[in-house]
Amino acid sequence: MTMLGPQRNIAGLPPMTVLSRPFWEGCARGELLFQRCADCGGATHTPAVVCAYCTSGALTWEASSGRGQVYSWTTVWRPVTPEFDAPYVALIVELEEGWHMVSNLVGCEHDAVSVGQPVEVTFAESCDGRVLPYFRPRPGG
Repeated sequence: MTMLGPQRNIAGLPPMTVLSRPFWEGCARGELLFQRCADCGGATHTPAVVCAYCTSGALTWEASSGRGQVYSWTTVWRPVTPEFDAPYVALIVELEEGWHMVSNLVGCEHDAVSVGQPVEVTFAESCDGRVLPYFRPRPGG
């Protein structure tokens, strides 16, 4: 078996924009950031201009604990592009603060994942120098 690790040769990462810059700068510091609405309290990921819950423009950046649980996952054996090393586990993580994020699982075997499994964020640098968030099984979880 092969231990799952970060994808090192990812091409075509989303561009760093004025809107997404705080997220990427947080990753570079080892912080997982998300936006929270000051009006309704809704938490969201994928940087936005307005709140997805109430359409308020009062979004602020907040640091996540980085802890959550696996909401859904799949093992990819035949990646769409050759830059990805297979197998890898793509997953949706439900974070403690009430938002969801798509990422990859690292630090375990591909078959050591289940819905509800406690995970925590970890970071790794990609080939272009950008730091990406991944999730690993949480010790003692």
